Amino acid sequence: MKIDAGLLVTDMKQIPVRVRELEEAGFDGCFTFEGPHEPFMPLALAAEHSKLEIGTGVAIAFARTPMTVANLAHDLQQFSDGRFWLGLGSQIRPHIESRFGMPWGKPVSRMKEFVRALRSIFASWNSNEKLDFRGEFYKHTLMPPFFNPGPAKGGPPPIILGGVGPKMTEAAGEVADGMLLHPFHTERSLEEVMRPNLERGLANSGRELSDFTLCAQVMVVTGDDEAGFENARAMARNQIAFYASTPAYRSVLEVEGRAELQPQLRQLTKEGRWHEMAALIDDELLSRIAAVGTPGEVAEILHARYGSLAERVAFSSPFPVPQGCSSEIISRLKSRTKPE
Repeated sequence: MKIDAGLLVTDMKQIPVRVRELEEAGFDGCFTFEGPHEPFMPLALAAEHSKLEIGTGVAIAFARTPMTVANLAHDLQQFSDGRFWLGLGSQIRPHIESRFGMPWGKPVSRMKEFVRALRSIFASWNSNEKLDFRGEFYKHTLMPPFFNPGPAKGGPPPIILGGVGPKMTEAAGEVADGMLLHPFHTERSLEEVMRPNLERGLANSGRELSDFTLCAQVMVVTGDDEAGFENARAMARNQIAFYASTPAYRSVLEVEGRAELQPQLRQLTKEGRWHEMAALIDDELLSRIAAVGTPGEVAEILHARYGSLAERVAFSSPFPVPQGCSSEIISRLKSRTKPE
């Protein structure tokens, strides 16, 4: 099992120091996400100043075109000597239309076509195949030699799709190389909702779970003292409340018998009562979604949940886990998952 961490920096000048810290703690990779900052550019610095594997976890596909994403992904794959993985997500309609100013519609069909368009572009660059992709949403048929960057070191980067809902999970199994489990999931939602749909998608593409990379993003709640632990727990509650307010993520709450939370939290967001949302996330729900405890306890939780299922586990807390805690979790977890 490989262990990843978020870069979680607000100034790109901090990236060299941050990636060296992650390497010292024992992480195998690092990732960015589409938040206040653009997710691709920081990874160039991460690749330059470390040997970590790098990825977007996730970049919003529909904020871009397949060609713009292909250019970014190709260049990072080349610059990192093949250490890049491309994580993509769909976001939701208000963000695509009103934040990014891009079209929305048929998100599952659009995402599958987006991935297939990417593969056509990568094939034209890496295998010199004629570019002739014609779909419902995207058309890519022009690739003069002047604009062809040629093969990338390591070949095309793996495409990892993020998803929560049943249809997008099935789409990941059908068209992607792997799936990034959104941090808003539970063991039960993974086994009863996500895994069956993922396996259905894999069957559609003639594959099995062993042919696929599963990457689990997990909120880790721990600390090197009581104050740090309580702060981590409070921040995780806020993050879970934000996720739970999203209608598209309701399926996770439904499996846990907590579906009534979603409209309550959604109403609070509409009223701008953001600071009241975390109080609705009790300790039981927090522990079902996040890995909560001492570093040793967190390692045991992660091993029990993902040791036989996920190839990668990513610390996806909305705050940096203290380096000493990270080192202990990684050491204990890798000692449990190393081959006999």
